Amino acid sequence: MDRIPPQKSSSFSPATFREERLGRNLSLGAIKLSEHGLTERVKEDRREGERGHGVENAGEEKGAGDATEAGGDAAALEDVVEPDLAALSEEVDAFLAGRDGDTAPPGISEVTLDKFASAVEQEIGQSEGTEDKWAAGENGEAPPLLAAIKRLTALAAALTAAAEGSKYTIGVHRITGVLHRAMTFVEDEFQSTLEDPRVAKAAQTGDTGSAGGKSMRRPPSFGHGADPDRCVIPSSDGSGAGGENSPTFPPETVDRLRGMADAMITAGYVTECTQVFLVARRNALDASLQSLGYEKASIDDVVKMAWEALEPEASTWIKAFRHTINVSLSGEHDLCARVFPGANDGIGRDIFVDLAHCAMLQMLNFTEAVAMTKRAADKLFKVLDMYEVIRDAGPIIDAFITACADGAAATDSESSNTDALADVKSELASVRSRLGESAAAIFCDLETSIRADVGKQPVPGGAVHPLTRYMMNYLKYACEYKNTLEQVFREHHQTDSDDDGAAAGESSNNPFAAQLMEVMELLHGNLEAKSRLYKDPSLCSIFLMNNGRYMLQKIRGSPEINAVVGEAWSRKRSTDLRQYHKNYQRETWSRVLNLLRDDGVITVKGSVQKTVLKERFKQFNAAMDEIQRTQGSWVVSDEQLQSELRVSIAAVVVPAYRSFLGRFALHFSAGRQTEKYIKLSAEDLEAIIDELFDGNAISMPRRRN
Repeated sequence: MDRIPPQKSSSFSPATFREERLGRNLSLGAIKLSEHGLTERVKEDRREGERGHGVENAGEEKGAGDATEAGGDAAALEDVVEPDLAALSEEVDAFLAGRDGDTAPPGISEVTLDKFASAVEQEIGQSEGTEDKWAAGENGEAPPLLAAIKRLTALAAALTAAAEGSKYTIGVHRITGVLHRAMTFVEDEFQSTLEDPRVAKAAQTGDTGSAGGKSMRRPPSFGHGADPDRCVIPSSDGSGAGGENSPTFPPETVDRLRGMADAMITAGYVTECTQVFLVARRNALDASLQSLGYEKASIDDVVKMAWEALEPEASTWIKAFRHTINVSLSGEHDLCARVFPGANDGIGRDIFVDLAHCAMLQMLNFTEAVAMTKRAADKLFKVLDMYEVIRDAGPIIDAFITACADGAAATDSESSNTDALADVKSELASVRSRLGESAAAIFCDLETSIRADVGKQPVPGGAVHPLTRYMMNYLKYACEYKNTLEQVFREHHQTDSDDDGAAAGESSNNPFAAQLMEVMELLHGNLEAKSRLYKDPSLCSIFLMNNGRYMLQKIRGSPEINAVVGEAWSRKRSTDLRQYHKNYQRETWSRVLNLLRDDGVITVKGSVQKTVLKERFKQFNAAMDEIQRTQGSWVVSDEQLQSELRVSIAAVVVPAYRSFLGRFALHFSAGRQTEKYIKLSAEDLEAIIDELFDGNAISMPRRRN
């Protein structure tokens, strides 16, 4: 035989209403009509009812008495007319209203109580599986089912009062028993409405694609090759998930939730109501985070993760945290306020605070773990991203605290919810502080990295050093977080008080700028030390030019880092570049130019010394061959610098050579002698110069005819 799955609130099923009502009555001992003692009690109730209410209930009580006198067979209940909920409700209302007046309140019979309880049971049983059982009436009145349950609640409270407790012992058992089962039914309905799959689906798919608010800043891959592409960093509008609101329940659903919550709270089932709401909404928050790709992880698991695996997890956390703060919590705050308004406002605030507290602590565990991991330069940008979203969450938490405090003041209620939110704010501040300390320490560790780079192998061709490329790209991206880093350094970094000159004044106002300048100066000093690894002074100058030009272009190409470094530093580095250029020309081309001068040795007393002239041409050819062979393999990657060098060389050397040829070429006889000593024309010399610094060494070209 197949097992039938359990049905929710099956005790109210209409198909078994009479049988189960009989079973409940017998088990509770509430109305055993076959017993002689109870029969007399019912008759007495009937007489009292006739005195108090006339004869409006006489027919009912007489029918009950006749059934008892006919034999007390429980099966006779099958012949009882179905209870009229509307009529019974009027009688119950009269009983409840009479208790509030100055005159003696009217009584109510045990039979009426039983019939009313049965009518409510039947109403609940008939409503199972229907879609509109919680729908309001045509004129906006409470749904009939909800009105019946609230009336049952009021009746139970009246009957259990001290003055009535002994008089309605059986009725109290009957009414409170049905009330408890009714509350179980409402609780199940409350939970299923909160967890409506259609609503859950809408909440999870409403805005998962843009939950990050602003695009995340991807840290660069600071390799030693080509410059990484610059990431676009749109500004955040603070609106959370792309400016869209949190998915919410439809108004009619909120009305039903509010009605059910009010019924449970009025009946004294506050704990059950709040627990169901909390669990359902916590599950909804968890589902929302999972839809964003965020999975909870312990602190130990995070600390043990390699950065390659942890970095994408941090990006997901940032997106999920921003969505939770800007979208989810705002939506939950609104839902709590609408489901628990008015007198229940304090309950709604407590629930929201519990939700916010759990959500925040769950997510802040991740940041705690990240702050505990070993510091490394490539972690800086993700740490700053996390710092920023936590910092930006502060005003939102403040707004929640203010709203809860104002609500508590308006209702003259004392609640600990503002204290709990203050704890959340304190925890946010603590985690933010640890992330700030970590970021400041990581940036300061750049000094250690530069000092530790003491490689003894020079870069081939005097090209840009990998350290220069790495550091300048790193500093450029760091300055895109300029405002955040300035805040971090003001809060978490103490500068030395003995800094001199402008650096001292700068550090007192902007410790981050002072630290960045310290890194730049260290890098500059490190490069000067590395330039001394080259034996050729000319190549030493090319190396310094290459690296200095790269640094200067990175600064001028980035408004963020240029604003920190300042024009004074850029002008100083430009002056350095001009000096490196002069040094190169002096070391390389001054010697060549000296060979093209008539210093009184070639022409003596108006006569050309042909032997000396031949030697000069031989020396010049050898010098150009050496320059072409060696400097052809040197590298100047910046096209503008390369062009400037070639133009400046050609502007000095080519005219001098053309003039030298014009004066002395005629002293060689045409033919083999000319070809032997004059191997280059002025155009050949220009071609050689135009091929320098491209990293390809070539032999000196043959003389052009």
